[in-house]
Amino acid sequence: MTNHLQRGNRPDLLRRQLLEGMAILPFVLISPPALARLTHQQTSWASGRAWTRLSVALGERLFPVNLPDLSGEAGKRLLANPVAVGDEAGLTQSSGWIDAWQSAPSSYAARVRDARDVAQVVMFAREKGVRLVIRGGGHSYHGTSCASDSLMLWTRGLDGIELHDAFVPRGSNATPVPAVSLGAGCVWGAAYDAVTRQHGRYVQGGGCTTVGVAGLIQGGGFGNFSKAYGMAAASLLEAEVVTADGAIRIVNAIRDPDLFWALKGGGGGSFGVVTRVTLRTHDLPSTFGAIRFTIQARSDQTFRQLIDRFFLHYRNRLFNPHWGEQVIFTRSRKLIGEMVFQSLGEEEVRAHWADLMDFAASDRNSFELIDPLTIHTTPARLFWDPENMNRLIPGVMTRDTRSDTGASAFWWTGDGEQAGQMHHGMESVWLSQRFLEPDARKALVEALFNASRIWSVSLHFNKGIAGGSQYARETSAETAVNPDAIDAFCLALIASSGSSGFPGVVPRPDLESARRDAEAVKNAMRALRSVCPTAGSYLYESDFHLMEAEERYWGTHAQELRRLKRRYDPAGLFRVHHGIGS
Repeated sequence: MTNHLQRGNRPDLLRRQLLEGMAILPFVLISPPALARLTHQQTSWASGRAWTRLSVALGERLFPVNLPDLSGEAGKRLLANPVAVGDEAGLTQSSGWIDAWQSAPSSYAARVRDARDVAQVVMFAREKGVRLVIRGGGHSYHGTSCASDSLMLWTRGLDGIELHDAFVPRGSNATPVPAVSLGAGCVWGAAYDAVTRQHGRYVQGGGCTTVGVAGLIQGGGFGNFSKAYGMAAASLLEAEVVTADGAIRIVNAIRDPDLFWALKGGGGGSFGVVTRVTLRTHDLPSTFGAIRFTIQARSDQTFRQLIDRFFLHYRNRLFNPHWGEQVIFTRSRKLIGEMVFQSLGEEEVRAHWADLMDFAASDRNSFELIDPLTIHTTPARLFWDPENMNRLIPGVMTRDTRSDTGASAFWWTGDGEQAGQMHHGMESVWLSQRFLEPDARKALVEALFNASRIWSVSLHFNKGIAGGSQYARETSAETAVNPDAIDAFCLALIASSGSSGFPGVVPRPDLESARRDAEAVKNAMRALRSVCPTAGSYLYESDFHLMEAEERYWGTHAQELRRLKRRYDPAGLFRVHHGIGS
């Protein structure tokens, strides 16, 4: 249920930021006819003996890619279904980024079925010098899962799930632990359905159910309850990966431990093609739940007071493993709370929020409680059960109703708007826990207030590990992600996006407005960064045009990751935007 972008208003509680003032604008960087003409027929590398060998080996699983017709009602239905978008080889979940990239189909796709298929594709790309694209869930905001005139290594068919009561990594004498092995093509909705709903365990993954498992792990990955269970990468016990030399490796803390570490947050598609991950599973808490509220400040002065009071309240009552997700500070001086919790009952939750609600209600000349505190709780096993969640919060989940999809094909309804969206701007920064202390808090309040006058700001508490459980802090510190994430109490995110920029989708773009929004996002983050100019950013939710990206994403780990990139991919076969060494 984490959300990434400012997209406009929504009626439901979960998965969408209620940020205001956003333009819903498509933008097309390349004309639709030019994209439509970019097909395999213009691809010179799809010939010769090496191509023949690959074609014979893969058969019909090696095929030309075309962009589907997105005009008319059929196109609207397709783009309203993120699971269906993921099933289309010619589409990505995002349609592009203004003045940066435009989604374009690969010339050919290889729908691989195992690591041996992957190795064959890798060796062909290496021999022919072909631009290789790795795609699982296709959710990259930076366009790393698409490129024109490329060969797509499509892992969607690697969707096996195997649960283990007592897993020991290969070559290790570690104590056996419960775990789950997930193919790289799995999405998190399928993982939660198998692990939590069917078997009563918890696996730490992403909030969006249509995000690919392997990609999230390689970026570090945060989910609703990362304060309790750590980053998604922190639970990685073992991975199967094909490296640039075509070797199929089983890596863990004993076998190729340096590569294993790099896969835990060093960036997707940089060190090899991950085909399977095995993750530790955890005891399921008694409850999961969510809260929502909206407080309106009547003036700039009282909004500053509200911001300060919220941070005080957060430090005293919410800075612990129970709470995740976000609050939003809007340009209209609203504080919107959309948070989740685990292992708490309704009365405990109400007590956790009593001080802030009383503060807002005590001075009606300064504040208006537009939406009083609403609390929803459910047995944790049913949190990813669409029927249960829609009884609890009508319409909060949507099922894929196509006849050939399974029970695990569902998404948080608010996430449906991500399908095809065009990004205008996105900036993130980790905020150190030191800002919760009185002296530093004053500076943060002023910086956040100034930023919110330009664009709405959301704080994602589950994307900062400070205040989390000992397990979350210790295991997350063993990943390759910037250590700033471990010290942070939240990730601040400022973003704007609009409707689809895919060819054939209307209305036409308003380019000027989209660029104004992009500039506003930058200016808002500039105001917020005045108190933390060198703090890190989250790889998967950050500026496409970010300068000094490696230092922002990986901090003190960047140098070691560069060394490992040279070791495992010396010729640079695996290239992604902002990837280490790319």
